[in-house]
Amino acid sequence: MSNRFSKLLRSTAMDLSNKSKDSSQWYQDTVSNMGKRDPNKIFEKSSSPQIGALMLFLYDPKYKNTLPFYDAHPLVFPVEMYHDGFLGINLHYLPPLARVNMMKGLVDINDNDKYIQNKKLVLTYSLLKYYSNQLRGVENCIKRYLFNHVRSSFYQVDPQDWEKAALLPLQKWNVNPNRRYAGSPPY
Repeated sequence: MSNRFSKLLRSTAMDLSNKSKDSSQWYQDTVSNMGKRDPNKIFEKSSSPQIGALMLFLYDPKYKNTLPFYDAHPLVFPVEMYHDGFLGINLHYLPPLARVNMMKGLVDINDNDKYIQNKKLVLTYSLLKYYSNQLRGVENCIKRYLFNHVRSSFYQVDPQDWEKAALLPLQKWNVNPNRRYAGSPPY
């Protein structure tokens, strides 16, 4: 391995380590202060998912018996709404650094004025498809969620905390022991 590449690799690992520490500290502060602060100020509770917002919720899939694995604690940017659910980008299907890069890519392809004003991304499936070469891995993150299989309220993550939330290990992978497949959950 070249010396230059080794330095770059160490620098990237150090940067990710520092960001992970910041995320862990943010999470600990948030949890420890929950009794002192209004929980609705930490994560804004929402009755339904909001397109372009980063949402956290509990999920129990309809076809869990046929899926090789699934994330029971999705961290999702909803993209399209349907009468019975929604389509969204679950960041947990990417490694932590790739999650942050995905968010940066999503912000970059958005209209800054609308994003700054609404604190939400402008997202459509067509837009994701068009920019798929710039949003590496997005095709593996797009999942369909049914409202009658959501097992909690929806919680919206404040945009200033998106990167911190993306770096936390909030995912909960449920693996189907009766299903034979090659590989394992992404992370």
